[in-house]
Amino acid sequence: MRGFAMIEPGKTGFIDKEDPKVGPRDALIRPLAVAPCTSDIHTVYEDALGPRQNMILGHEACGVIVEVGSEVKDFKPGDKVLVPAITPNWSDVYSQAGYATDSDGMLGGWKFSNIKDGVFGTRFHVNDADGNLAHLPAEIDPAEACMLSDMIPTGLHASEMAGVTFGDTVAVIGIGPVGLMALRGAVLHGAGRVFAVGSRAKTVEVAKQYGATDIIDYHNGDIADQILAATNGVGVDKVLIAGGDAEHTFADAVKMLKPGGSIGNVNYLNGHDNVVFNAGDWGVGMGHKTIHGGLMPGGRLRMEKLAALVVNGRIDPSLLITHRFEGFEKNPRCD
Repeated sequence: MRGFAMIEPGKTGFIDKEDPKVGPRDALIRPLAVAPCTSDIHTVYEDALGPRQNMILGHEACGVIVEVGSEVKDFKPGDKVLVPAITPNWSDVYSQAGYATDSDGMLGGWKFSNIKDGVFGTRFHVNDADGNLAHLPAEIDPAEACMLSDMIPTGLHASEMAGVTFGDTVAVIGIGPVGLMALRGAVLHGAGRVFAVGSRAKTVEVAKQYGATDIIDYHNGDIADQILAATNGVGVDKVLIAGGDAEHTFADAVKMLKPGGSIGNVNYLNGHDNVVFNAGDWGVGMGHKTIHGGLMPGGRLRMEKLAALVVNGRIDPSLLITHRFEGFEKNPRCD
């Protein structure tokens, strides 16, 4: 197979490898569509999870099954499938405890371009196929299906972790693709007022389409102060973090949060040793302000439920797509 890889830290290129071996419960997939993620940039240029050599990148894809193992029951060659970015080992004790993303060790459910080759190749391997794949509905465009791999479930997970419920006032910090889906997740969970923190014209436009009621531009001053002013000093019930840095973003989030409120963080805090916020804003440790951080869940059931949201018009992934490119062979760097 041929794939786009991290050859070494700071260096990428196309390489050739043998096709992955398929175990009894595994599947070999040919991609129909793939999508990039900022995590790929972190991996190559910021050494976020340690150095890698000749590792094919990518963790967002949908595809067609080429081969399945002898124990795979529900999928066969030729099936078009959704593929989650997180593919846990579902027999692991952490999976049984409800933390499948940490199967085989903390963040061990994240395998593509972390502990094995990713999806930016002519073939890629999926472990525990019956537990991790889902059939691709005919109504979903393959490019849009890629959004179901990571961007959509990661954003929705922020809303889940924070426990957004009907009538809540919610702030979403960072409205890139993941933040936009955090925003949409808050709306789907019944949020009443939703502040979207961002400034790019296109993402502001899409944030409004997904249900933002207020836009906060950090160029206009401290975002916590702006939101406190807009809520008459009361603050918000929930904060969803999908952007920013560890030093300032958490300080703002804790400051704007009501006592008893919750923060759901899905921002990738690479390059930071400490998360910093003011103890007084946290009620000197006693303000019942809760911080949750987690990697989005993977697995077949999650993918099937996400597909149902798209098929039934609850989420429109097409708003997240800005560019389409056709085929590895048409990429001038793939020779």
